[in-house]
Amino acid sequence: MGGNSPCASCKLLRRRCAKDCIFAPYFPSDDPHKFAIVHKVFGASNVSKTLQELPLQQRADAVSSLVYEANARIRDPVYGCVGAISYLQNQVSQLQMQLAVAQAEIVCIQMQQDPIMVAANPQMVLGQADDDDQAFLLQNQCFNFANNNSSSSAYVNIHESLKKESIFGDIVS
Repeated sequence: MGGNSPCASCKLLRRRCAKDCIFAPYFPSDDPHKFAIVHKVFGASNVSKTLQELPLQQRADAVSSLVYEANARIRDPVYGCVGAISYLQNQVSQLQMQLAVAQAEIVCIQMQQDPIMVAANPQMVLGQADDDDQAFLLQNQCFNFANNNSSSSAYVNIHESLKKESIFGDIVS
């Protein structure tokens, strides 16, 4: 940065910070850890080349992405960001399963209260489901729920039958 304090990059690399230093706008001297982690994962030369190839308006976002990926690589050297994404996708899938089970339990309770209306129009309760097999399966599980009066066994039955189908209707083992 000219006559002032050198940027974090130049300080770490122990070189003089030129007026046109490509790192200076993105790696200020008051945050040396930011460049240190990016340098450790990607190397200063690669980061410099990457920034030079990008237009000025995209460089700040690229630096943010590099810092994020570098932090993820330090935490998980094998998978990095992909590991975090996979973990979050798995969490979404589990929450979707819990939601489907909760909706099935609601249908079962509704069928206990008014089985004639639900049996006459199962698509209404199942959210306009067009798959008769799913409607039959859910009705069967709900009648098991009503006959057993054991919500935990019905939960397991519904959970197991829903676990075999993904949201897209593919069979999952």
